[in-house]
Amino acid sequence: MLALPRSSRRAGGLIGWLNNAHVRAILYQVLTAAAIVLLGWYLVHNTVANLDARGMSVGFGFLDASAGFGISFTLIPYQEGDTYSRVFLVGIANTLLVAIISIILATVLGLIIGLARLSDNWLIRTLSRTYIEILRNTPLLLQIIAWFFGVFNLLPRPRDSLSWLDVFALNNRGFYMPAPLPGPGFEFVIAAFVLAVAFAVGLKRWAHRRQDATGQIFPALPVGFAAIVFVPLAVFWVLGAPLAWEMPELRGFNYQGGLSVPPSFCALVVALSVYTSCFIAENVRSGIQSVSKGQHEAAASLNLKPSWTMRLIILPQALRVIIPPTISQYLNVTKNSSLAIAIGFPDLVSVWMNTSLNQSGQAIPIVAMTMAFYCAASLTVSLIMNQYNRRVMLKER
Repeated sequence: MLALPRSSRRAGGLIGWLNNAHVRAILYQVLTAAAIVLLGWYLVHNTVANLDARGMSVGFGFLDASAGFGISFTLIPYQEGDTYSRVFLVGIANTLLVAIISIILATVLGLIIGLARLSDNWLIRTLSRTYIEILRNTPLLLQIIAWFFGVFNLLPRPRDSLSWLDVFALNNRGFYMPAPLPGPGFEFVIAAFVLAVAFAVGLKRWAHRRQDATGQIFPALPVGFAAIVFVPLAVFWVLGAPLAWEMPELRGFNYQGGLSVPPSFCALVVALSVYTSCFIAENVRSGIQSVSKGQHEAAASLNLKPSWTMRLIILPQALRVIIPPTISQYLNVTKNSSLAIAIGFPDLVSVWMNTSLNQSGQAIPIVAMTMAFYCAASLTVSLIMNQYNRRVMLKER
C-alpha cells in the first residue's frame, strides 16, 4: 500500500482541523478579539500622540488640583477650593441620591397605577390609563423643565411658604425639613434597627418554609414590621432619646437651619418618578395578566381574600414577567438623571462633565471617569435585580 507524502498528511490534518466547527469558532473569536485589541491600541496611541503634540496631558494628576468653584447642593462636606477628586465624589453622591429616591418612588407609584389599570371600576381604570398614555408619550426632558419652571419656580416666596406642622416648608427656594442631630448612644439605636431588620428577614424565610411544609400561615409580615418599629423605639427611649432636631426657621428673606433641598432636586425627582412609573405600571399590568384566570378562580373557590390572592398567588407568579423589563427601567432612571443639567442641579454630569471639564481641560480622563461610573452603577443595579429575579423565579419540581 502506498503511503501519502508527509506534506500531504500535514495538509490533510490542517484542513481537517479547520473543518472542525468548534475549533473554527474559537479561531474566529480569537481573531476578532485580537482585531479589537489592535484597534483600541491604535486609537489610544493616536489620541495620546495628538494630545502630546498640543501640550495636553491625559493623566489623572489634575485630581489633586484645586477646583476653585462652589457647588450649590452637596451631600458630603465640600467647600470652594477643594480638589477635583472631591468634586467627582460630590457629583456621584448627588446622582445616587436622585437615582435611589426616584427608583423607590417610581416602583411604589408604578405598582399602584398598574393595579389601578386592572380595576373593575371604570373611572379608576380610565384615569390610570390616561395617566400612563399622556406621561409616557411625552419627552422626559420636557417634563423635567415643565416641573421646574411651571411648578416649583412658581411656588410662593419664603415668607408665604406652604408649611405643614410648622416644621416642613415648601417655597420657590426649595423644600425645608428638620435635621436630625444624633447624640451619644444613638449608634445603639441604629444597631437595634439593623438587628430587627435581620430578625424580620429570618422570620419571613422561616414562615415561608413552615408554610411549604405544613400549609399553615404565620403572620410574618406584621410581626416583622412590629419588630422593626418597636425594638429600636424601645432602645431609643431606654437610652433617654439620644436624638435632637434642628428646625428650619424663617430668618430674613429665607429659612435657616434644618435640611433643605433645592427646587431643581424636587423637580428632577418628581419628573423621573412619574415618567418611570408609567413603564413600571405597564410591566405590572402585563405581568398580572400573564397569570391564567384559573389561578383567580381557584383562589376564589378556596374563599381566599382578594388581598391574599394578589399577594400570595398572583404577584409571585407575575414577578417572573415584571422584573426583567423593570430592571431596564431602573437602569434608565440612573442614566436619565444626567438630564439634571437642563435645570441646574449639580449631578455628576453638571459638576464633572461640564464645569470641571471646562476649567481643567482634561476631556479624556473626565469623560472616561464619567462613563466608568455610569457603567458601574448600571452593572450593580442589574446584578442585584438579576439575583432577586433568580430567587423569585418559578422553579420546576
